[in-house]
Amino acid sequence: MDSFSAQIGLSLWFGILTSISPCPMATNIAAISFISKQSSKKGASIFSGLAYSLGRTIAYVLVAYLIISGLFSTPELARFLIKYLNYAMGPILILTGLIISEIIKIKFNAASGFIANISQKLGNKGLVGAFLLGFIFALSFCPVSAGLFFGSLIPLALKSDSAIFIPSFYGLGTAIPVIIFSIALSFSLDLVSKLFNNFTRFDYWTRRITGIIFILAGLYISYRYWLT
Repeated sequence: MDSFSAQIGLSLWFGILTSISPCPMATNIAAISFISKQSSKKGASIFSGLAYSLGRTIAYVLVAYLIISGLFSTPELARFLIKYLNYAMGPILILTGLIISEIIKIKFNAASGFIANISQKLGNKGLVGAFLLGFIFALSFCPVSAGLFFGSLIPLALKSDSAIFIPSFYGLGTAIPVIIFSIALSFSLDLVSKLFNNFTRFDYWTRRITGIIFILAGLYISYRYWLT
């Protein structure tokens, strides 16, 4: 596997981890469930999920593009980042791994009132409302999603010099579990409940394993660039 293929795989994995983390996953299910109830048409939740996922993906790509293009718009800053990014990657990976694995716990109280209010306003506006919900909720970063996006995806996109392509695969990764839940909602809420429980257990172990890998990789990179 070449380096760029590995970067695509990592961006997809970061997106999946983001989407199945408790805070984003609960938000995704609540939003799609509310939207699907507004229509009596069978399969409405699937199209709502696609529109919602597209909104999230575009939001992530836009934020990544603005950050990366802004950093590289100044030649001096771009040269500085290219020269010293490897030195920063080690500590960044270690910190991200500590947050992902919850060795460092950051308390976050989900804005349930905000979610309910926005869902109520946009939930009855069809696919446009679903798209806007996805776009807005993508920008409501939780600690884990913020750590993955700003601590892992942005440095990865910087190293690959890809302000759109790599973030697009991250957005695609966040969409995969959302689409699965959208399909499940078109059949039954009981199926969604079972999937939610399974994803929660899956998320518990994958985040910890990924967090440990991040920490080990960060220690190795720190040793390589700081001590040798």
